[in-house]
Amino acid sequence: MGTKEDVRSRLNIAEVVGEYVRLSPAGKGRLKGLCPFHKEKSPSFQVDTEQGYFYCFGCKAGGDVFSFVQRAENLSFGDALRKLAEKAGVQVEAKYGERSSRDLYDVNAFALEYFREHLPGPALDYLRRRGLTDGTIESFELGYAPEGWDGLLKRARSRGLAERQLLEAGLLTENPESGRVYDRFRARVMFPIRDHLGRLVGFGGRVLDDSKPKYLNTPETEAFKKGELLYGLDKARAGLSDGAELVVVEGYMDVITMHQHGFTGAVASLGTALTAEHATLLERLGATRLTLLFDRDEAGLRATLAGLDQVLGAKFRVRATGVPSGKDPADALLAGDGAGLRAALDGGLDEVEYRVQAAVEAHGLGTTEGKRRVLMALLPRMQNLDPLDEGAERMRTLACHTLGIRPEALLEWIGSKARRRTLTDTHLAGMSVARTEEDRELALLRQLLVDPSLLAKLDGTTPWRNEAVRKVMLAAQGARSPDDILEVFRGQPEEQLLIRLMFEGRDAGTIGRENSHQYEQNVGAYAAAAVDDIQVGLSIDSLRAEVDLLKRQVAAAAPAEQLALLRQIGELQRAIEAEKRGRRAHA
Repeated sequence: MGTKEDVRSRLNIAEVVGEYVRLSPAGKGRLKGLCPFHKEKSPSFQVDTEQGYFYCFGCKAGGDVFSFVQRAENLSFGDALRKLAEKAGVQVEAKYGERSSRDLYDVNAFALEYFREHLPGPALDYLRRRGLTDGTIESFELGYAPEGWDGLLKRARSRGLAERQLLEAGLLTENPESGRVYDRFRARVMFPIRDHLGRLVGFGGRVLDDSKPKYLNTPETEAFKKGELLYGLDKARAGLSDGAELVVVEGYMDVITMHQHGFTGAVASLGTALTAEHATLLERLGATRLTLLFDRDEAGLRATLAGLDQVLGAKFRVRATGVPSGKDPADALLAGDGAGLRAALDGGLDEVEYRVQAAVEAHGLGTTEGKRRVLMALLPRMQNLDPLDEGAERMRTLACHTLGIRPEALLEWIGSKARRRTLTDTHLAGMSVARTEEDRELALLRQLLVDPSLLAKLDGTTPWRNEAVRKVMLAAQGARSPDDILEVFRGQPEEQLLIRLMFEGRDAGTIGRENSHQYEQNVGAYAAAAVDDIQVGLSIDSLRAEVDLLKRQVAAAAPAEQLALLRQIGELQRAIEAEKRGRRAHA
């Protein structure tokens, strides 16, 4: 038996890596290429042929030829060793756990032979009625588990296979009361399920009538883990390296019929939602785009996107769509509606656009509180600042456009954990594209209507630009409650403005009754902090206005006067930075 070192000595790492990465010379004994483990546009991946190692300066992945194949194929070390040993022509001994998995593959292969043998008859007629050609039936190795309780068991005994082996593979079922052992799959069309490497890990069986359950899969085994498997991926993965789109459908027949009609990117999950494990595998295989194609209405597609694992959204561009006829993909193709299916795949609901739209519909944009909740709802998908996360970048762009927020302000907010915890009206006003001093003045007035005693925090020198704010500030002197202020403006134009601001300032939104008392206790402290923040913002705006004025004066001033003006500008800019630092420290 050969060893790991025997395998390594017979392989050239550049040749192995070259099967996955297009390499070009990068100096003596070195080659470079685009890293297969993360998205990049310029090569940061290198192979050292003399040392026998690879390393990526981008994602920091590195190792020898075995670890490369492990990463590239999503394999255990034992499977990578066997794969490379076969390539090198070296026989290696499998460890117990690896031998166990290999035994499961062999037992499944025995069962597949039995199922294929029994296909002719009602099962084959059913598949042909569903529009499958003999070539497709052969390619997907479809079979039939005949009626009867022990046909496969008897065949196994005649071949010297133990009941334990078939039980471990999930091909037999044991009655816990009687101890009787019998075939799990009976009177079902059989769909062999292979992993992305083509290894036969289990089966799915479908009845020919209306009996239940309609579908039955192999139970969880050492080889069959349904949360990590996608039916048809062993065939669909060939196009992923060329940027092909992976289409996730709901049934085995959908996958098979779509492949027959040229939609070779079709796969199906095994009765589960797509998982983080699926995402990890598909990313390693080079997938970038996923389309969820289901036979349901738009409301169902929206629900699908709402429940989508955030990991999938972060790694891929995801869309959801359905066949316009309302049929499942297999029936649509059987009816000759290939054009409709193609049109559906070209459209659909974009996951990023859907999440933004759903947040806006849920919370609205008519109030500051609504905008705040939209931002908080979108935060989980926006907060990854990795430039390779295109979904997060697209969501930030769409959020800025929808909410009228400056991109740099959104990034600053995302990066500040303190500000994310207490997203005040002032923060939102400061993030606005159309930020003005009047916006700040209205925000300040809103907080003073929460607690008029906060008026004492103002120094009385602010030159109010908004006339309504100026009037209210004068009337608020000595007021002890918002009602005192409102009473002054009964029946006047300012009344509606004050009522709106009062409601916005104390909008507890969907806070439950049991939490409302706590909210009322905190709202005063919130208003006090907001007043401080707004004053800083007004001060910064005023200083910036002075800087702009001095800059215009510099352009028209004589050379002797320009130096003094520039000094003043410098002092003002330092004052602005000091205000900003104080503001950040306060946040």
